[in-house]
Amino acid sequence: MHGGFSLIQLFTRFAMLGAEWVMWVLVALSVASVAVILERARFYNSLNDDLEALSNAVRELLRGADLDGARARLRKSPSPAALVALAGLDEFDAGLRSAEESMAGAQARIRMNLERYLAFLGTVGNNAPFVGLFGTVIGIIQAFDQLRASEEAVRAAARAAAANGGGAAAPTFDTGAVMGTLAEALVATAIGLMVAIPAVAAFNYFQRRVKGIMSSTDTLTHVVTASLAAEGASSPYRGPAAATAKDAKPAKNEKSDKSEKSSEEKH
Repeated sequence: MHGGFSLIQLFTRFAMLGAEWVMWVLVALSVASVAVILERARFYNSLNDDLEALSNAVRELLRGADLDGARARLRKSPSPAALVALAGLDEFDAGLRSAEESMAGAQARIRMNLERYLAFLGTVGNNAPFVGLFGTVIGIIQAFDQLRASEEAVRAAARAAAANGGGAAAPTFDTGAVMGTLAEALVATAIGLMVAIPAVAAFNYFQRRVKGIMSSTDTLTHVVTASLAAEGASSPYRGPAAATAKDAKPAKNEKSDKSEKSSEEKH
C-alpha cells in the first residue's frame, strides 16, 4: 500500500528496533519464576509432618473422648490436614454436620493457599517459548532487511562499475552482518526455552505436591469424622445444643403426663 497507512511498514519499523527488549522481558520472567519456585518450595517443605502418626494419635484421643487432647495434638502439627481437622473439632459442639461443613470450607481455603502463584508458573512455562519465538521473528525480519539493503548496494556498485568501463572488482554481498543478525535472533528462542523448561517442571512438581497434601487432608478428615460419628447419640462431645434437645424431650413427656392426669380428675 503506497501513499497511505501500511500496517506492514509499521510493523517493519517496529521490528527494526531490535529484539533485545524481548530478551530482557524473558530475563525478567526467569527471575520472577525462580523466585516463585524458591518460595513455593520453602512453603511446601514447611508443611511436612508424619501424617500417619498424627492420624493414629488423633484417632486414639477421640476414641478416649479426649477432645481437648486431640485439639492440642492437632495444633502442634504444621500440616494443612491438621488445620482442617481442627476446624471440624472446633465446630463439633454444634453437631456432626456443622463439623463436616467446617472442614469442607477449611479445605477450600487451604487449596487456594497451596495453589497460589502456580498459575504464574504455568503461564510462564506455556508462553515463554512464544515470547522467544517472537524475538526470533523480529531478528529474521532485521536479517532480511539487511539482506535487501546489501543487495541494493551490490546492484548500485555494479551499475557504477559498468558506467566506469567495468574495471572495478565485482561487488559481493555482506553475508556476515546477515548471519550475525540471524544468530542473535535464534538466541531469543533459546532463552525462551531456558525460561520455560524449569517453570513447567516446577509447575508439574508442585501440582503433584498439592494433590498429595489434599489427599492426606481427606484421609485425616475421614478419620476425624468416623471417630466422632462412632459415638452416636450418646457421644460425650455433644455440646449445649444436644443437651438442650435431650432435656426438651422429657419436658414434653412431663407435659403430656400432666394433661392425662387433668383428664382423669375431670372424670
